[in-house]
Amino acid sequence: MKPLLEIVQEYFTSVIAEPIVNTEIIPLSGGDRRYFRFNTSQKSYIVCYNENVKENEVFFYFTNHFRSVGSPLPEILSIDTEQKIYILEDLGKESLLNNLEAKGFSDEVFELYKKSLSALAKMQILGAKDLDFEKCLTAKEFGKQAILSDLLYFKYYFIDTLKIAYDKQQLLEDFDALATYLTKTEHKMFMFRDFQSRNIIVNEGEVSFIDYQGGMRGALQYDVASLLWQAKADLSNDWKNELLEYYISEIDKLLPEPVQKDVFVRQYYGFIVIRLLQVLGAYGFRGLFERKAHFLSSIPLALHNLKWFLENRKVGLIVPTLDHILAQITSDEIIKRFETQKADETTPLIVKVKSFSYKKSGIPKDETGNGGGFAFDCRGILNPGRFEPYKKITGREKEVIDFLEQQTKMPDFMNNVYNIIDISVEDYLARGFDSLAINFGCTGGQHRSVYAAEQTARHLRNKYKVKVELEHVEQGIKEVRY
Repeated sequence: MKPLLEIVQEYFTSVIAEPIVNTEIIPLSGGDRRYFRFNTSQKSYIVCYNENVKENEVFFYFTNHFRSVGSPLPEILSIDTEQKIYILEDLGKESLLNNLEAKGFSDEVFELYKKSLSALAKMQILGAKDLDFEKCLTAKEFGKQAILSDLLYFKYYFIDTLKIAYDKQQLLEDFDALATYLTKTEHKMFMFRDFQSRNIIVNEGEVSFIDYQGGMRGALQYDVASLLWQAKADLSNDWKNELLEYYISEIDKLLPEPVQKDVFVRQYYGFIVIRLLQVLGAYGFRGLFERKAHFLSSIPLALHNLKWFLENRKVGLIVPTLDHILAQITSDEIIKRFETQKADETTPLIVKVKSFSYKKSGIPKDETGNGGGFAFDCRGILNPGRFEPYKKITGREKEVIDFLEQQTKMPDFMNNVYNIIDISVEDYLARGFDSLAINFGCTGGQHRSVYAAEQTARHLRNKYKVKVELEHVEQGIKEVRY
């Protein structure tokens, strides 16, 4: 069976009469879609491979429909006969979130948010006209059942996981009351469903949208709540208020009559709650159940976001059991449970992370006298060294990184490694120990073990701020990371 990269390259070259000069495998962000960026001497293209033909058909339909009303979406350049591979216009590499992280809360970034909201309003309202909602992927409308589904997702994957005691029947009644209240919203247009800064691409001061195939009919307020209350963005209260005012002024230009602002804002608050709880449910599933480090580390951010909202905004609905539960999960005790201990300048712990070859140097000796540490065998992961493009480069190179993350089980392997080593790191930090050894071996000590050691060093620095001594034995490379 041909590697996926080779399959999509063959399709691309059969359509685009330009040689590929550079290939980039784009990291997975959600779902099973696989994205590639092919650069030619003329321009760059995005190629997607997705086995879910139904999802692809919705994407094709939405793209063509919304582009016809001026929405900033990528042009579809070609679709293969099986509708599993398609070529897209490359909108750019930088997202709105990238711009926020790089430039902070600047006037430039604020204008990008305004442009995003203006384009969203047009996509929601103008795009809803003549749109066949029967073609939507999961449900044609974000109505009561869809809202209840999000609330139950939060219940099962977050509340129940924390083993908080509550009246289950009363909570379900509160869920029903909240869902009923929000289904009475006056303006139901197109709902993007996942309108966040990661899905907004910025190129030369203009914005474009991606990942809208999960959209359906729904309240205008939901997408605004998704963008302005994204935990990772952590927008200031002033920005949230000013951008909401701007968005309302934009939709007022497009609707037959201006919205009733007080009613619109109250319901907006309700959709903020729904969105925040849906996100916590997702973090619970990916983090508490699947034990994925990124999602676990995002839980405190989401809880702080929810806590601020509860202390400063009111939905105007009596849901006592839900209110009690939300107060519990945003308590300092619960938030602290998810916040990791950080090292500081007085922390004695040094983590020594090494890559090595089982065939050459063997498992490194612990020179501290502790006589141990971890030794993880990476040889169960498909070896990039078997393939010609990767034979002369290492696990530090982007091409190998992309191969391991996209075409092997290395992400699952690493998540399990993190779950194991984090226990020791947290214990060593608490007990004041000064040394921990973590070793990764593979056949040649060039690809898999090097990648694993690099990622582990990055994980430990990001999560614990601990001092890391990184060594690639076979490569003769030593680094200290503070």
